[in-house]
Amino acid sequence: MSDHSVAIILLTYNSLPQLEEFLPIVVANSPKYASIYIIDNASEDGSHDFVTQQYSDIKWIQHKKNYGFAAGYDHGLREVEEEYWVLLNADVEVTPNWLAPLISRLESNESIAVVQPKIKAQQKRNHFEHAGASGGFIDRFGYTFCRGRIFDKTEVDTGQYEEPIPCFWASGACMAIKKSVYYEVGGFDHRFFMHMEEIDLCWRIQRMGYEIFCEPSSTIYHVGGGSLAYDNPKKTYFNFRNNLIMLHKNLPAGSACVVILLRVCLDWIAAFREMLNLRFSNTFAIGIAWLMYLRGILFWKRSFNHKQHNKINTIYQKSILRDFFFLNNKLYSSLRHEDIDRRR
Repeated sequence: MSDHSVAIILLTYNSLPQLEEFLPIVVANSPKYASIYIIDNASEDGSHDFVTQQYSDIKWIQHKKNYGFAAGYDHGLREVEEEYWVLLNADVEVTPNWLAPLISRLESNESIAVVQPKIKAQQKRNHFEHAGASGGFIDRFGYTFCRGRIFDKTEVDTGQYEEPIPCFWASGACMAIKKSVYYEVGGFDHRFFMHMEEIDLCWRIQRMGYEIFCEPSSTIYHVGGGSLAYDNPKKTYFNFRNNLIMLHKNLPAGSACVVILLRVCLDWIAAFREMLNLRFSNTFAIGIAWLMYLRGILFWKRSFNHKQHNKINTIYQKSILRDFFFLNNKLYSSLRHEDIDRRR
C-alpha cells in the first residue's frame, strides 16, 4: 500500500437504521489510513446525533436539502481532499480486508480509474446482488446486466467469477475511484438524481481511455432497494428515463438515433408487459419517462466528443434481451466472452 490518501464516503438520507446496523462494521473492518465521511441529504431521523456521538472521527458533511444520489455526492465530494474515494452505500456490510484489494487494483495500472468489489446479497448471502454482482455490463441497445445477474435472475456464487476483469460499469453501492479522473470527466450528472448515474459516469470515463475493473478478492454484502424497492414505479421511471438520457449523451449521433428509435418499440413492449401483469403504475411510469426524455432533449447538451471517443471493448455486441428471453441464456457464463470483452 502506498502513502496515497483514501476516503470512504457514505451518502445518507434518513438512513439511521442502516447506519446503526452497518456503520460499526465499516469502522471495524476499515484500516486506520482511510478517513470516513458521511454526506447527508438533509436527514431528519437523528442520523447526525447518532454518528457524532458514537464516532467522533467520522467527518460529517451536511446538505440543506435532499439532492438525490448524483448531486448529493457531487456537492459533498468537493469537501473531500483524499486522492482515492470509495463511495459506499449505507446499506452495505463490508468484510475484513475489503478495502485493500480495491486500492491495490487502482494503483496497479494508471489506466484503471474505477474498481468495484464482488457484491453479494446481504439477506441471501450465497447469491450475487442485483446491483453490480461481479462486474456490470451493457449491451448495444443500452440494457444493463452483470457477471452473476441478468435481468431478475441472480446466480448462486460458487466461485465461478473470481477472476479480476475489466467491466463496463461499477456499482454505486461500492466503487473506488480516482479523484483526478472523477473531475476530469465532470463527475456525476445531476439530471439523473438517482439510478444509472454511475453507469453514465463509467461510460464517460471509458470514452477518455480509462478502464473500469471488478476485483472479486474484495467482497461486500448489499441489502439493496434501500431507497426504493425494485418494483417501485418511481424506480421504474428513473431507470427508463435515465437510460434514455445516458444513450442520448454517450452514443455517436447516428448510433443514438437508431438505438433510441428501436427502444421506442422495446420500451412500449415492456410497458404492455407490465400492464398484462396488472402493474399499471409501472406502465404509467414508463410512459412518463419517455415524455420527460422527449421534453428534455430540446434543452440537453450531448456530451459526445469524437476526440474523446476511445474504443470501448466492454459493450456487449449482441442483445441481452434476445439471449435471455429467446435463447434461454440465463447465466452470464452462457454468453460468449469474446462478445463481451473483445480484448480476449
